[in-house]
Amino acid sequence: MAETHVLFVEDDDVIREATQLALERDGFVVTAVPDGLAGLEQFRANRPDIALLDVMVPGLDGVSLCRRIRDESTVPVIMLSARADSIDVVLGLEAGADDYVTKPFDGAVLVARIRAVLRRFGHASGPGGTPTDQANDPADCGVLRFGDLEVDTEGMEVRKAGNPVALTPTEMRLLLEFSAAPGTVLSRDRLLERVWDYGWGGDTRVVDVHVQRLRGKIGTDRIETVRGFGYKLRP
Repeated sequence: MAETHVLFVEDDDVIREATQLALERDGFVVTAVPDGLAGLEQFRANRPDIALLDVMVPGLDGVSLCRRIRDESTVPVIMLSARADSIDVVLGLEAGADDYVTKPFDGAVLVARIRAVLRRFGHASGPGGTPTDQANDPADCGVLRFGDLEVDTEGMEVRKAGNPVALTPTEMRLLLEFSAAPGTVLSRDRLLERVWDYGWGGDTRVVDVHVQRLRGKIGTDRIETVRGFGYKLRP
């Protein structure tokens, strides 16, 4: 099995070194750097399988680095934040991050979140994991049409009014969930479980921000908010 390469950007020497050692013990290959500019340089040089970015790093902060990475790649990104209620979490997700972990974190939890993200992206889930089972993906039945929106569930392509729409893998999986049950209200907890592979309760802001990003790409009125329950795709 190919080794999974992690880019880790963290300015705290103790956290950076301890986390790198923990990830390497689990079999990951880790490039760890202390600032955002070095992180961008290493990303472009090595093209890692996943990036872990602390929000508050010097040179180029984590949110800006995430935005630069997302401009060039759909590689999965996990943000690290010291405050669960921080606006930085939302800013990181809006910049294109796929998930976030709050510091201080348990090494086993971080590894589990990394593997969950990699499974969603079709990578091996890291050492000891298994490849994504594409047969379990929802809506695996060709091209689905919702007004001027076309979702090719086999080619993993989306078009709006005939024009291609660029989605990240997480946004694509979210759209596939909605497309598999148009008109059905999907709760945030269900979306966390199905799209983010959370086997435990998660922060629903992850869902809300990704729905907002998806709306911006496929049309603001295509996904309806059902207050108190969740979201549904308009058929």
